[in-house]
Amino acid sequence: MNVMIDSRQLLAFIRLAECASFTGAAKQLHLSQSAVSHSIKAIEADLGCRLFDRVGKKVLLTQAGEQLQHHAQRILTETRAARSSLKHLGKWGRGRLRIAASTTACQYILPEVFRELKKALPDTAIILEPCDTAEATDLLRENRVDLGLVIESRLDNQFEFRALFSDEMGFIVSPSHPWALAGRAIREEIPRQQYIQYSKASFTFRAVEQYFREEDVALNTVMELGSVEAIKEMVKLGLGVTVLASWVARRELDDGSLVALPLGRRKLTRTWGLIHWRERRHSLAEERFLSLCSEVGNRLVKGPEPVRASQQATTK
Repeated sequence: MNVMIDSRQLLAFIRLAECASFTGAAKQLHLSQSAVSHSIKAIEADLGCRLFDRVGKKVLLTQAGEQLQHHAQRILTETRAARSSLKHLGKWGRGRLRIAASTTACQYILPEVFRELKKALPDTAIILEPCDTAEATDLLRENRVDLGLVIESRLDNQFEFRALFSDEMGFIVSPSHPWALAGRAIREEIPRQQYIQYSKASFTFRAVEQYFREEDVALNTVMELGSVEAIKEMVKLGLGVTVLASWVARRELDDGSLVALPLGRRKLTRTWGLIHWRERRHSLAEERFLSLCSEVGNRLVKGPEPVRASQQATTK
């Protein structure tokens, strides 16, 4: 049977080995001599061997005692290091934050979120895992991340989804595209377009495909790219049409290099949020991260505040 030795008994053993005296060890430990003697007898009984030889008023380590001293010093050093580490971790604002997030979130949402988080909690270590929703769930299940910033989808009962903001998908085209000139997508022409979309394995691609399937429209020609920035550049050149949320192309829509159009009479919306273990208590860093994601996401979706006439006059 493996014997678990009490750390307080180990400390008594080490002090006695250093002082070679029950009186000296008891004084350092602020205990009675009988308490120190009881601890040593308990260890010797548990281990089944004698650790000290009593020589008059002195005690000397036996060979077994010397062996235990080597291990005991290391055990107590590791214990102190663990206590110190946990003490620092318990301090307000310290710790780590492990996040799984989609490539879109990594590129457009998280830079600002992490910047503000570092200002508020500079001692928090941030670990980011770019991935899609399915992979984020797997990482969470394996305890490799604490939170997943993803688009809402069906989850296991052990996980909870906390909604942060919603967006709407639409056609994004070049200003020279006939749809841009008409101000709307021509339904009969939708199947004949060259579509440039993000990964077919992504939740968004499947949602777009499902939307048009329900509209009895097939997207026949789809080019798959792994970068939203690359997709936008190809659409600018008139090489195809894409379906994106407007906030992802906010800069290009504002400068006129791209045009956004509705998909049709029905809307295709997504809900972004954080997935986490159900009933798990969040740390300060996680709560702050959640709040910042909501603020930044809603601001991106809504777009910049319109400049009022009085403000324009002031800036002139």
